[in-house]
Amino acid sequence: MTDTTHAPSLSACPACTAGQAAVDQAARTPLPDARIVLSVPGAHCAACIGTIERDLERMPGVQSARVNLTMKRVSVQADAGIPASAVAERLTRLGYDAHELDAGTLNMTETDRQGRDLLMRLGVAGFAMMNVMLLSVAVWSGATDATRDLFHLISALIAIPTVAFSGKPFFRSALRAMAAGRLNMDGPIALALILTVAISLYETLHSGHHAYFEAVVMLTFFLLAGRYLDFRARAMARSAAQELAALEVPRAILLHPDGTQTTVPVADLAVGDRVLVRPGGRVPVDGTVLTGQSEIDRSLLTGETLPAFAGEGTEVSAGEVNLTGPLTVRVSAAGKDTSLHRMADLVAMAEASRNKYTTLADKAARAYAPTIPLLSLGAFAAWIWISGGDLRLSVNIAVATLIITCPCALGLAVPAVVTAASGRLFRKGLLIKDGSALERLAEVDCVVLDKTGTLTLGAPEPTNLDEHAEAELRVALALAQGSSHPLAQALARALSGRGVLPAMLELVQEVPGFGVEGQWQGRRVRLGRAAWAGATARQTTAAYLSLDGRTHAFCFADRLRPGAEELVAALKAQGKRVLLISGDVPAAVRDMAARLGIDDWQAEALPQDKAARIDALHAEGHRVLMVGDGLNDTVALTAAHVSISPASAMDAARAASDIVLLGRDIAPVADAVRMSKVAVRRIRENFWQSGLYNVIFVPVALFGFATPLWAAAIMSVSSITVSLNALRLK
Repeated sequence: MTDTTHAPSLSACPACTAGQAAVDQAARTPLPDARIVLSVPGAHCAACIGTIERDLERMPGVQSARVNLTMKRVSVQADAGIPASAVAERLTRLGYDAHELDAGTLNMTETDRQGRDLLMRLGVAGFAMMNVMLLSVAVWSGATDATRDLFHLISALIAIPTVAFSGKPFFRSALRAMAAGRLNMDGPIALALILTVAISLYETLHSGHHAYFEAVVMLTFFLLAGRYLDFRARAMARSAAQELAALEVPRAILLHPDGTQTTVPVADLAVGDRVLVRPGGRVPVDGTVLTGQSEIDRSLLTGETLPAFAGEGTEVSAGEVNLTGPLTVRVSAAGKDTSLHRMADLVAMAEASRNKYTTLADKAARAYAPTIPLLSLGAFAAWIWISGGDLRLSVNIAVATLIITCPCALGLAVPAVVTAASGRLFRKGLLIKDGSALERLAEVDCVVLDKTGTLTLGAPEPTNLDEHAEAELRVALALAQGSSHPLAQALARALSGRGVLPAMLELVQEVPGFGVEGQWQGRRVRLGRAAWAGATARQTTAAYLSLDGRTHAFCFADRLRPGAEELVAALKAQGKRVLLISGDVPAAVRDMAARLGIDDWQAEALPQDKAARIDALHAEGHRVLMVGDGLNDTVALTAAHVSISPASAMDAARAASDIVLLGRDIAPVADAVRMSKVAVRRIRENFWQSGLYNVIFVPVALFGFATPLWAAAIMSVSSITVSLNALRLK
């Protein structure tokens, strides 16, 4: 079958065996026994990520653990018998509150609550800071003895409760870490606040000239300001998984057999139930329309701007919007089983996945955690000796060192960029399944494109059915029903629509890369490639039927996928080498290549041919992006440096790809290539900025040129700058 065997099932020759094994291996993507998603609101830095993941992966029965810092969740792949409560209890012992999430909790409620809490504590710190500053003016103006002590005492009465209340996020996080026998990034901050309050109180009680209550309150204010602004930056770079989760409908109208209606939670629906979707409502389940006609808005899921018609037999998905008429839908999947929920899981896992930059940040953060207190202690001891025992000066320098060396910006460098980039690409219709795909996509210099179903819509229509006898049509229908290739499926749909009944065949089997064959009335019949079916004329896209020693051509016409011409032009403008490799006949591939301006093309390529060409390109030093949709593309998708499949692709192709194109327009693929380079550049900029920050300001603190107040301001500005740099992707 000309470019028709996307779904090989049996090997016909030794040359196909290796390709078939690779196809089977790629298609046989193992599914985890259980996936547990827990909310971990106490996680907020790179050290938290490493600590949680390492500890959970040591837990018996846990296969892997990934923390999504933006969503403050941990995704755990575990054996089926591991309960979520056991994982949550282990996290609690580690010093993190944790609770299981389900579809109903995938929203912004918890995040909003955290934001309000931070804002409230920030407001209290700001109000107290202004009052303490007013009291300090009197001291700075020359107040002495009892007057100075009184103002210091009043400042203490304001500052100490304020630090205890507003600094609670830092103290709570540090205590939990210490209880679990570790040190996180909030440990040095909490220690700095306590030391500053202690030395100020000591000075006040001993009639000292200097107290730092205004500094400790301002320090608390700046630290909270940095954390709140970071929170807002993350909210602006809102996760695509959260956007998808927001589309989930919690309740549905269930239609009972007696005609009554009740509103029930979506989680209570079962396969086969009937639900009513009213005009203006969002579809709550995956299913098939039983009755009614309407238009469906799929723009938020696929990027399609035009509404799609929905009538009897139309497949609908959770999250789509019913625009005009009521629809009765038979449930095929609900709750966690819907395509919408699975898509949200894929995005969340991608945002939490690791790449070399994440690993680098984790290693740096782990090195910092024990180093910061030691460096601060060393600074304290050195300045005690240098200053001749000046405890006040030595503590100030130690506190400033504690604050200024906290690598909060380093912890934000990678997650902020990955979240912003994946969210923007999702809004363009690209779902990133693997977080490292952005890094690999930025290295691409060569793009290999499939034709049928990729550059075309994969919905070809037969054009010459009237030229064939009834027996030919019946045999062709029976063979076409045994294949998943787009041409075979199109032929089967067209013939069934005409009322043709399939012939009774025996021993039907699909031969990898060639077509489908079977026995009809004791004779072998074939539907597939021209040479395999015994045909010689191959001037157009066609499937060839071998029957009674003769071959009969079923010709097809397909439409170009929207954005195909723009994609090739954009890739060339970016300096990428573009190739077209297809299993179709030379004439059809040549015409497509000429239309799109592709000079390098290959026709009649079998699955192993595509993979071999990609391997050859790799051997030449190229980094290849493969864009394909069929099962015969799976080997090539796996062999490529990075791969993209349309949402209409075969399941195995989507499983093998790193990125899924949700809409029909293929032009956003060029945007993904361009944006990946920008994202990697932003990550590198963040690393350079974080490194430069430490190179400049750590010596400043050690040599006594930074007060705790200035250290807090500098650290907050560094973290905010990293987040804002990531948001430039938006």
